[in-house]
Amino acid sequence: MSDVRRLQGKVALITGAGQGLGRALAERLAREGAHVALTDIADEAAWRAADEIAALGVETLALHADVTSLDEVVDAMDAVVARWGRLDIVVANAGILFAGAIDEIDPARWRAVIDVNLVGYFHVARAAARIMKEQGSGVILQINSKSGKKGSSKNSAYAASKFGGIGLTQSLALELAEHGIRVNAICPGNLLDSPLWVDSLYSQYAERWGISVDEVRQRYLDQVPIGRGCTYEDVANVMVFLASDESSYMTGQAINVTGGQEMH
Repeated sequence: MSDVRRLQGKVALITGAGQGLGRALAERLAREGAHVALTDIADEAAWRAADEIAALGVETLALHADVTSLDEVVDAMDAVVARWGRLDIVVANAGILFAGAIDEIDPARWRAVIDVNLVGYFHVARAAARIMKEQGSGVILQINSKSGKKGSSKNSAYAASKFGGIGLTQSLALELAEHGIRVNAICPGNLLDSPLWVDSLYSQYAERWGISVDEVRQRYLDQVPIGRGCTYEDVANVMVFLASDESSYMTGQAINVTGGQEMH
């Protein structure tokens, strides 16, 4: 990673920042010089992450926000503006995943995925746009997925939410360009070393397919031309580029970070 702080003095907010990818992205924003507001429904995790990230020499703020509640999202962003006077970067990262065959998945769980991943992104973008339009500048980024580019068997809720997210990204990019606001999405591949996989998905798939955890991992690795899983750093590198002025001529894009697994 470069010693150049490409986001020096910027003010950023990231949702779902208490753990996992969101926390890693929040830390990278700080390492690039941004002051960071971390929102989550897990308050203690957000507070702990904010305290640890503040040790990097930036200011941080931990805020409760359930992205399915527009009021909570608006309140969080208003708190950021009250603290720092502006909002330059918003990363819509909060998301959930419930998989299952179409005739087996609980419809309430299917709807919950849409509510968090798609409606939640709409709430985040709506609240951010209100502030950024007044500023005449800003960057909105959605953490999407390779499942936003290609259907996912027995994972229709997640894929539908992510396909919708790309449509929302493109539409908002057209709408907000005249206000100096850029809107892009990042589509990571499988984060094979993340807690979601290590603590949950490997064992689920191993049981479902009747194979070992190691065989499950290898099956997914074999799908990637570069031959490894996506890492938090891979996603963070693209996030920083899209959040910085280096990408000032880019909006409405959904950038793959998939090791060649997805190419359109």
